[in-house]
Amino acid sequence: MQFRTLLFDLDGTLIDHFAAIHRCYAHTLPQLGLPEPTLAQVREAVGGGLENALLKFIRPDQVPAAVKIYRAYWDRTMLDDVIALPGALALLRALHARGLTVAIFTNKHAPSSRLIADHLGFTPFLANNFGAQDTPWLKPDPAFAAHVLTTLHAEAATTLLIGDSPFDVQAARNAGFPCWAVATGTHQAAELHAVGATRVFVNLAEIQAALSD
Repeated sequence: MQFRTLLFDLDGTLIDHFAAIHRCYAHTLPQLGLPEPTLAQVREAVGGGLENALLKFIRPDQVPAAVKIYRAYWDRTMLDDVIALPGALALLRALHARGLTVAIFTNKHAPSSRLIADHLGFTPFLANNFGAQDTPWLKPDPAFAAHVLTTLHAEAATTLLIGDSPFDVQAARNAGFPCWAVATGTHQAAELHAVGATRVFVNLAEIQAALSD
């Protein structure tokens, strides 16, 4: 296999966290005088970081208050129903056992990402866990990917990003490495093909098989 560094998105790629995320939106928006969003609306909004997602529902001047409400509730409840997607732990374990550099590369709040990785048993197989507020950038900003590669002593030519959204595809394109997309998150296979994913898979088991070729 030509890849030496495997970067994984988190939500929709390694985990299903939408029940907890939706619960936090449903807690936050009514306190700003707005209706509770549906799960489908929340799924459609997420991916570009919390502040950007909130702008799908509220005015820019409401974001600081919304973030304060959301974070306090999130910190109390985020581990209540986070689920590792089928094959996630086995894939991380197998890649680590092969001596490859494996890391999480997410727009999720970085402290949350690390707590979740600990909770689900991912952390022993990770070289690092990069998320929002670790740097000034979010995916698909190439500066974020450049920071990740520098920290991991990795090269774009031997790096693969595995994700579930157009943010991941664009982040990989901007950074100069491929993106293998998995249709387990917010976007269907046809959408991922349309935005230029290098390859598209139904689930993580298919990705593990492809990486074993």
